[in-house]
Amino acid sequence: MQTSQQGRSSGAAIHRLYHQPDHIEPFSLTGSHFQILNNNGYPNTVTVTTSHQETSVGSVQTFNEQFFTLESSPAVEYPVYNSPFVGSVSSNSRSPFSPQESSQSCLSNLHHSPDKSYGSPFSNEVEQALKEVEMELLGPASDFEDGSITSSFDNVNKYHKMLQMGISNLDVKQTLIAIAHAIDDGVKEQATALMEALQNKVSVTGEPIQRLGAYMLEGLKAKQLSSGSLIYKKLSCYEPNPKQLMTYMSVLYEICPYYKFAYTSANIAIKEAVQYDSHVHVIDFLIAQGSQWMQLIEDLAKRRGGPPRLRVTGVDDGDSSYARGGGLDLVGQRLAKHAEKHGVPFEFHAAAISGSEVEWGNLRVQPGEALAVNFPYMLHHMPDESVSTTNHRDRLIRLVKSLNPKIVTLLEQESNTNTSSFSKRFEEALDYYTAMFESIDAKLPKNIQMPRDDSQRISAEENCVARDMVNIVACEDTDRVERHEPLDKWKFRLQAAGFISLPLSYSVVTGVQEVLREFSECYRLWEKEGALVLGWKNRPMVTCSAWRKLE
Repeated sequence: MQTSQQGRSSGAAIHRLYHQPDHIEPFSLTGSHFQILNNNGYPNTVTVTTSHQETSVGSVQTFNEQFFTLESSPAVEYPVYNSPFVGSVSSNSRSPFSPQESSQSCLSNLHHSPDKSYGSPFSNEVEQALKEVEMELLGPASDFEDGSITSSFDNVNKYHKMLQMGISNLDVKQTLIAIAHAIDDGVKEQATALMEALQNKVSVTGEPIQRLGAYMLEGLKAKQLSSGSLIYKKLSCYEPNPKQLMTYMSVLYEICPYYKFAYTSANIAIKEAVQYDSHVHVIDFLIAQGSQWMQLIEDLAKRRGGPPRLRVTGVDDGDSSYARGGGLDLVGQRLAKHAEKHGVPFEFHAAAISGSEVEWGNLRVQPGEALAVNFPYMLHHMPDESVSTTNHRDRLIRLVKSLNPKIVTLLEQESNTNTSSFSKRFEEALDYYTAMFESIDAKLPKNIQMPRDDSQRISAEENCVARDMVNIVACEDTDRVERHEPLDKWKFRLQAAGFISLPLSYSVVTGVQEVLREFSECYRLWEKEGALVLGWKNRPMVTCSAWRKLE
């Protein structure tokens, strides 16, 4: 696979935004605990309509006996869902999948936060066998408290002990972790043997852990066989054409709330921040198809006293045009047409470059305009100080600060895969994507029926989620573009650059609650230090935070 296709992801936008009162109440909580918000209260809905123009356009049933891997799984072309969606191919966010099993509520008490770590326990038989390994290798006193299969003694024997358990007794998740540690320990023969033993325990049509295991196994194979730019070439992945890729992205957009959460929350925050300004400039650092701004245009058109003059700058490198089927001019034309329909004066500026290449002059900020900057699941793709002395991650944050924005919205996955060692990074990714694949099997919205063996769903998981996982697991240095950081780390970076947190209003919360209404109750929403977190059960998945320049 070409290097330019690394880190491909899906994106989407079109959200239900809600009418906000002129007076905005900040949404903040006291105490250090998270607050869990249920999905049962919803605000009044608003749908917008109006606009005009002034354009400068450039512009997702049980265990199946047949097993697949990335090489053999089907990929079929299907019609695209009729949904407003933002496709992107270069660097961005992901989405979730999981089993139809949630008849009982997963909501927590309103005043308590998630208190258990996410993950699957050992089966009794496997756990006992592992304890025997521990005693044999380390003696009575050991540090085997985290469930990982690690030891500084006799690496070969401990993996051989697992193989003696027999394939039927292997726990998929723990065996994957053991393989990662075997690779770290440099015992290639044992790692290969464990991979071969696990092969018949995974399936792209199976339970969430079996589907996840199939893709993680491919990543581990690539990690052991290759390095650098050769990694993706070791994976015989089907390469979809643009129309197919758009279809797969649309599937994820429809069956998962992660994209809708992100764009809905950001749009409401931006709309509130510029509600009194007559000239508004939005810079989107991963504009993709631009669908996010269709709803904002509609909302601005309904503003009391008339709409402001809106200018949108779309930053996107050439890779995204693959999914779009064309350049940024297509985005500009689409948005200009929508703005004209709703009576909103509009101008579009195309910045067809990578985020790491953006300079002040590419953004064309003008005096007198209220500037809003949007980072939609893209900043984690910027190389930081651990990759390059240039540190484009912090450089871009500082550049945005110099533009004096009224608001900056940051949308990111709540995961830590940036600078950890390989085995730790693997365990974090395994934990995160276990939750994601489980959520994909949950209640689907709009009465969508999409069983695990649905070819369209398999292709969506493979092309829009599995590739990101493989990049995290198999790649290193500049080839690894999926470098997620948790909210606390983003907070540190933004504060160091001169930003302060802008607490999200209750209107943002109610807007997201409305989006979650049609999804499983196992999705949870809580606030953390002014930011909004969407989780699956007790596992944080994505966050939205807003920032402004420190005066």
